[in-house]
Amino acid sequence: MSTPKPRLRFWQILNMNVGFFGIQFSFGLQQSNMSPIYKYLGAHDGSLPYLWLAGPITGLLVQPLIGAMSDRTDSRLGRRTPYFLIGALICSVCLLAMPFSPTLWVAASLLWILDAANNVTMEPYRAFVSDRLDSSQHAVGFLTQSAFTGLSQTLAYLTPSLLVLFGMNVAARNAHGIPYVVVTAFVIGALFSVVSIGWSTLTTRELPLSDEERQRVRAAPRSLAATLGEITSAVRQMPSTMRQLAVMMLFQWYAMFCYWEYVPLSLARTLFGSTEADSAGFSHAVLINGQIGGFYNFVAFVSAFAMIPLARRIGPQRLHAACLTLGGAGLLALPLIHSQLLLFVPMIGLGLSWASTMGNPYAMLAGSIPPERAGVYMGLFNIFIVAPMLLQIITIPLLYHGVLADNPENVIRLAGVGLLLAAVLVLRVRTGSFR
Repeated sequence: MSTPKPRLRFWQILNMNVGFFGIQFSFGLQQSNMSPIYKYLGAHDGSLPYLWLAGPITGLLVQPLIGAMSDRTDSRLGRRTPYFLIGALICSVCLLAMPFSPTLWVAASLLWILDAANNVTMEPYRAFVSDRLDSSQHAVGFLTQSAFTGLSQTLAYLTPSLLVLFGMNVAARNAHGIPYVVVTAFVIGALFSVVSIGWSTLTTRELPLSDEERQRVRAAPRSLAATLGEITSAVRQMPSTMRQLAVMMLFQWYAMFCYWEYVPLSLARTLFGSTEADSAGFSHAVLINGQIGGFYNFVAFVSAFAMIPLARRIGPQRLHAACLTLGGAGLLALPLIHSQLLLFVPMIGLGLSWASTMGNPYAMLAGSIPPERAGVYMGLFNIFIVAPMLLQIITIPLLYHGVLADNPENVIRLAGVGLLLAAVLVLRVRTGSFR
């Protein structure tokens, strides 16, 4: 029988999750700025998904491997901490270098390294929360992570607009055509990445392994072949809850990747009638995307805390279905809106959906996996995020010219349909214990 874990106070859970702020600030910078950066460096609209390959490929390869390795680690700093410290440092270096990319291939290459570093950090961090909290506090822990996701991405999306508000010239660009407001935002992100992870590491220690756990970890083979064998074994023994969540997440994450890639172009077309990177309208559309993106992430930040009692009352499953429905409806409405002010209305639904996405599926998962395999299963769970993204990257360029009529607004409509289908599928998930 496992030793009961001490219950943490809410402020302790907040301290534990501060590191998620830096991780998600980095993701927010990518979501809001990578397509514009690629456009500034000469990318074509239809080829944008190929340039986003880094995220799904590195997630597919890195997260299960790092998760399995962290399950077998016994260091002075703990099982998970070494990984997210190293990942945060590499992430900071890449964030500093990204806006100085001289060519398209340099920016794409840096994104590969940046995403690999984020993935080294991400799943050990999620496993750390699962390790540290009793099962009764899993929903609180993961919804708190969701709140930090909303807060950090709010700031990441809004940073360029805030810099303009404080006097920076939106039209001023460096020698490679990238606006200085974007350059400054990435420098700020590099600082947040290191400081936030450092704070969580200092304020929240990992629970020490019991003698039995330490003997099991030290007895486990540490070769690459053994690690890959552990991943294969975990796949074969995957709990049914996890398999059912995979089907839902196929539609959920396909939709979100469509949104992130094409919303700046959709706004440029809807509001200004052009997606040309050298037009004044495109630069303003990028700033507007940051503003509505910051708003939906702020909604996610606020609503994530409100979801904690709701998840206890109606369950994370039904709560997630309701939020996905609102998000899907919002994305279907987005291309119909030609007023900048009204754009914030559908973002309420997307914010609720995003808050739920970053918390409730993990709460459903955590109770269905064995604690000694939390790292490998959290890593494998990420495959259900990156596989839909990979599918989206392959299929959207094939659909863009014909089915989607070279219109980024139609990609956003497709994303709305994806969220609605995910809402239906999550109700079919049967939650339960791994035992």
